[in-house]
Amino acid sequence: MAAQKINEAHDHIAKAEKCLKTSLTKWKPDFDSAASEYAKAAVCFKNAKQYEQAADAYLKEAEYQTENKTLFHAAKAIEQAGMMMKEQKKMPEAIDLIEKACMMYMENGTPDTAAMALDRAGKLIEPINLEKAVDLYQKAAGVFENEDRLRQAVEMLGKASRLLVRLRRLDEASVAVLKEKNMYKDIENFPMCFKKTTVQVLIHLHRADYVAADKCVRESYSLPGYSGSEDSVAMETLLQGYDEQDEDQVYRVCNSPLLKYMDNDYAKLALSLRVPGGGTKKKKAAAAPQGGAGGAPAEDEDDYEGGLC
Repeated sequence: MAAQKINEAHDHIAKAEKCLKTSLTKWKPDFDSAASEYAKAAVCFKNAKQYEQAADAYLKEAEYQTENKTLFHAAKAIEQAGMMMKEQKKMPEAIDLIEKACMMYMENGTPDTAAMALDRAGKLIEPINLEKAVDLYQKAAGVFENEDRLRQAVEMLGKASRLLVRLRRLDEASVAVLKEKNMYKDIENFPMCFKKTTVQVLIHLHRADYVAADKCVRESYSLPGYSGSEDSVAMETLLQGYDEQDEDQVYRVCNSPLLKYMDNDYAKLALSLRVPGGGTKKKKAAAAPQGGAGGAPAEDEDDYEGGLC
């Protein structure tokens, strides 16, 4: 079966080369037919699991589609060549080709297709290169945003934000989540704004910036329905516990279903949050008589020194 498909592929390549020849009666190469034959050859190689030859055939198709000024089909062929690189475990080459295809989609005036290709590329590279995945998702978000497709843009931003948190690039994550929140506000999805406020608070507390965390909650009271919501009550309780160094209160909020069942990267932020300076133990130490057992409070404080995880 594989040998038969490989033979078919070579037949299509021979036909393609014939289409490109000129003569006294045929002055111009037939790029359209050549591209079609290379496309058929690529499929045959793909079915025979000859991925390197399939990639070469797709790139040849793209070359002649470009000569024929059919940019959309050229971009599709380049994207397919990228997928053949993926099959060979050549991920950087695969992503390079998909990004090249995206540029061609943009040039062709089909930005939505470009953004969706960037999203696919992000998913492909995410298991091995989170930084590159962030870049691709952010590019996809930018393309969707330029097209006023905010729902798709915010979905891409959300993927980038989660990965920034996983990478512990928390300053960038705080900026990305704020942008998400503002987009949800623009499309009037206020329940998602509430969730993003919770994420903001967790990020800022991990950055040891209580003031910024508190400000996020205060500003969110201008959102319809936030005041008195489950989200606002949880954040007020969390901030109070954090400010008063009440480790038990912070633990209860962070282990509540509201936070525990968020996206995994954010749930981990909640579960790893610690109050600075020693939490509950420090409170007990502060309550101890000042005169006697002077060494004990210092020991307790040292045990918890270092603040947030």
